[in-house]
Amino acid sequence: MKSKVNKFSLMGIAGYIAPKHLEAIKKTNNILISSFDPNDSVGILDKYFKDALYFNEFERYDRHIHKLSNMKNKIDYLSICTPNYLHDSHIRFALRSGLHAICEKPLVLNLWNLEPLILLQEKTGKKINTILQLRHHSKIVNLKHQILKSKSSKISDITLTYITSRGSWYNQSWKGDEEKSGGIASNIGVHFFDMLHYLFGRTINVKVYLKSHNKQSGFLQLEKANVKWFLSIDYNDLPEVSKKQNQSTHRSIVINGDEMEFSEGFNNLHIKSYEEILQGNGFDIKDNIETIETISKIRDCKISSLANDYHPFLKSIK
Repeated sequence: MKSKVNKFSLMGIAGYIAPKHLEAIKKTNNILISSFDPNDSVGILDKYFKDALYFNEFERYDRHIHKLSNMKNKIDYLSICTPNYLHDSHIRFALRSGLHAICEKPLVLNLWNLEPLILLQEKTGKKINTILQLRHHSKIVNLKHQILKSKSSKISDITLTYITSRGSWYNQSWKGDEEKSGGIASNIGVHFFDMLHYLFGRTINVKVYLKSHNKQSGFLQLEKANVKWFLSIDYNDLPEVSKKQNQSTHRSIVINGDEMEFSEGFNNLHIKSYEEILQGNGFDIKDNIETIETISKIRDCKISSLANDYHPFLKSIK
């Protein structure tokens, strides 16, 4: 029996992450009907869905969505790749338009956004799905199985380092505005914090030792782990070996003294996420609560004096 071809629309088509969603829609044998973005640099559509409609005015896009919602051959899903601070509004737009939502992380920036979304989900019968792709990474899946199988009460010691070099454009865009992005921890760290909660439980305590426009660092006490973390978009923070190899990104997760090799296995995670969502196995609102609470606490947390639980990179930060 041939599987149903789902029809998609996508908001934020000109954004950085949109190509991952376009590829996932294409590779899962579905179709993009339309897209929206006020920025008209959307030539990427020709690579994946050259016949898809494009709107750069929300009023016309709104009319298009609602027109199709009254037709038998209507759109099924709205993929949301817009700036973080707009996710809440665009999720509500999707559900009120009779569409399921697939939203990039962070789902929202604040916990108080979640309860209205839960109520709207119940009222409309439409589902809110989030892209939490690291939960599908083979290394994380295997580690999760090991933790569940172990039943150990041991508290793990973790050092998380994520440096992804960005140019000056970053801070001139919405990403550099904490009111819109949530800051470094929300924008580039959210999927790692989600991974940590997925593996090691809820947050008990939060400390922040460094907070600037291009890097943040702190300490998380989780139920089953103590985590020293460092996040940066500053090229100067890259290890020398990364610079020599002309690599702009460095990821490192050290668990109880052993480094988990984490440089490969990222390419198809959005495709896997879409496959699971379309089979009814997506990650929903409840899967986001712990991480949203953590990034909110980090954002609001005052800077602490260095204790013995800070990330080793802070030794070289002036």
